[in-house]
Amino acid sequence: MPFTSTIMLLGSGELGREFTISAKRLGARVIACDAYEDAPAMQVADAAEVFSMLDPDALRAAVLKHRPDHIVPEIEAIRTEVLADLEEEGFNVVPSARAAQLTMNRDAIRDLAAQELGLTTSRYRYAETLAELREGAAHAGFPCVIKPVMSSSGKGQSKVDSEGELEAAWEYACANMRGDRRRVIAEGFIDFDYEITLLTVRHRDGFSFCPPIGHRQERGDYQESWQPAAMSDGALAKAQAMATKVVEALEGNGRGWGLFGVEFFVKGDEVIFSELSPRPHDTGMVTLISQDLSEFDLHARAVLGMPIMGDEPACPAASAVVLADRDSADFGYEGLADALGLSPNVDIRIFGKPTTRPYRRMAVALAVSEDTDDARALAAEAAGTLRIAYRD
Repeated sequence: MPFTSTIMLLGSGELGREFTISAKRLGARVIACDAYEDAPAMQVADAAEVFSMLDPDALRAAVLKHRPDHIVPEIEAIRTEVLADLEEEGFNVVPSARAAQLTMNRDAIRDLAAQELGLTTSRYRYAETLAELREGAAHAGFPCVIKPVMSSSGKGQSKVDSEGELEAAWEYACANMRGDRRRVIAEGFIDFDYEITLLTVRHRDGFSFCPPIGHRQERGDYQESWQPAAMSDGALAKAQAMATKVVEALEGNGRGWGLFGVEFFVKGDEVIFSELSPRPHDTGMVTLISQDLSEFDLHARAVLGMPIMGDEPACPAASAVVLADRDSADFGYEGLADALGLSPNVDIRIFGKPTTRPYRRMAVALAVSEDTDDARALAAEAAGTLRIAYRD
């Protein structure tokens, strides 16, 4: 069967699943890779490989076996030095090996933004021991936020109001960090009005943006998002300029094409850089219902060198996650028909994860309405109506 391109997807969670669907609609062949069998993207891909992305030999062997046109990381925990070598050998790493290396760890991307590019960020310092964390927290000031330099979906993140809480925050961060680097960042807590994700697309014809996405977090993990987020023209212009600047700096030796989730804190017209993911963002799942071209469609088009016609408009919409509350390998879902029956403006995405654990995202409810407040209420109701039915 002829294909337009072969894509190797490194990481096969719910975001990779939606990207795989978008890429296959454009005729691509997708090999989905992850550390466990039957991951969400594997269920819709053309082929699958199971190995740890932190195993350099296994990573290289998988790439050489399939010789993909595009290597697309979906997770942070990857042996990025292997990606750099593969890029030097002629493979296209999306958006670039430099981007993967710098964004795998919060310290690298933060130093790039703050020190090299001069973007406004919070006060911060790194720590590799509890003693260093005490010094770093004193520099950042209380309250402060403690995070592992490498984690996913906010795991290991906590807000600390006093020195007496630092030991517990250190242990929590270390217990939830990914990879093999025992390092955290202490950053000053920002008194912001709201935070946004600005989906930024770099493609063959330049840059495009999606309307800003607002989101709410718990335990450092996104619970709901909505689009478009209310934002002044001045603040939006600043965010777009900062996003363009940092995305351009990630090009390296690669093409640098793809979609980036750039996060900002906003206080009035002041915009403060927070983080960046060089791939579709979890808060951007709202675009599955808010935009004609979702963030996954846009990422696929950019990766494959397809045209993107300017900024992508969005209608008022929201997403709300469905979380597990225990460990299980024997479960199902109840209330799906009831959730979909709430309104013709509701949709549900069940991710197909083979096991549950506390706070693991298992599905997302999506809704559109007259305004984002109504959409948020409808999405939350739909998410509450869909239930995980445990059988063990």
